[in-house]
Amino acid sequence: MLEITRIRNDFDNVVKALKKRGLSGIEKKLNDLIASDNLRKSQKTEIDKIFNESNNLSKKIGIAYKSGETGEIESLKNKSQELKEKSKKIAGSLKNTESEINEILLALPNTPDNRVPEGKSDKDNKVIHTSDSSEVNKDLKPHWDLIKEFNIIDFETGNTITGAGFPLYTGDGAILQRALINYFLDFAREEGYTEVQPPILINEISALNTGNLPDKEGQMYKIENENLYLIPTAEVPVTNIYNKKIIESNLLPIKNAAYTPCFRKEAGSWGSHVRGLNRLHQFDKVEIVQIQSKNDSEDALNGMCDHVQKLIESLEIPFRKILLCAGDLGFTSSITYDFEVYAPGQDRWLECSSVSNFLTYQSNRMNLKIKDGKSKELAHTLNGSALALPRILASIIENNQGENSITIPKVLHKYTGFKMISR
Repeated sequence: MLEITRIRNDFDNVVKALKKRGLSGIEKKLNDLIASDNLRKSQKTEIDKIFNESNNLSKKIGIAYKSGETGEIESLKNKSQELKEKSKKIAGSLKNTESEINEILLALPNTPDNRVPEGKSDKDNKVIHTSDSSEVNKDLKPHWDLIKEFNIIDFETGNTITGAGFPLYTGDGAILQRALINYFLDFAREEGYTEVQPPILINEISALNTGNLPDKEGQMYKIENENLYLIPTAEVPVTNIYNKKIIESNLLPIKNAAYTPCFRKEAGSWGSHVRGLNRLHQFDKVEIVQIQSKNDSEDALNGMCDHVQKLIESLEIPFRKILLCAGDLGFTSSITYDFEVYAPGQDRWLECSSVSNFLTYQSNRMNLKIKDGKSKELAHTLNGSALALPRILASIIENNQGENSITIPKVLHKYTGFKMISR
């Protein structure tokens, strides 16, 4: 959530940044916000004034009782009652004003970093780096054909059990899935991350804190008749570990990693871009999350990108790194780098990771602060997929297919116990 003080003090730059996202009428909305905040301040001042007057009246009533001058008491009590009623009325108005301010702030996305390019869609994203990728081979098969031939993922049975987008991993496919999870977690631990195992159900407050509500309400599965949601990513419960916390600066950096299943109600569509493992309603992911000071968050972002890149390189599959444009940037993010892996059987790049810096956007919502001596300031939060499994698995299968086998990347051999999947 954007800070009102920043909107006031840096109005023109905030307007410019939000316009970069394609928002219209933003000046009026921000001016309305400032006007409401001015009203809030005046209402609070008035309540404080009434509170002081009430205290003075209480003292006068006490003195009158002690001195025996009871003639004034009734008049003083009447004034006190009038002040209480006035205070109650203003308090109600103040509550409404605060709700209006909160509603406006919740609807405002984060401001893009200056490095974020202009653009309206993923077509305007900027490719930062591309590894050596295999040339297109029309004889290579897409993974949805290979998984049937090698009997490692059963979409039909998953569809019967639950519905489309809920695959059933079997045999060597299930082992390979578990191997990837364990490898990603071990890699994170070696990079200094503490592993946590969070709940996969979150409440409304947790979703609000990380910006998933109200922005992505339609994309989350909600538990009927309960104020609970299935997590879209481990970022939500892991970041909320620090809800309303004040963290001593000497405890930084805080680095957590978590494996969870993730659940997303993505809009259905047809075409190869959503076939097989390309888009699922349930998928596995290892997430890395950092809590940082403002002075160190940029270095942390670079380090998290390096972490993801090293992981993908170790799997020996082609990849590219992309800087998202303003129109493709997530609601809560200030800057995001996506990593995509190449799937030669489809001749398509598949997103497998997003690494983002949210600056103070999430910490302002959850009142997460860093204490350094006597001073306190909002923390910076960052997260990244390290990695999301489905498209990584698709890329491994397509890049390592042979006539009668699928070769397993060397770094996974100790986790799988086998070097290839055979027919």
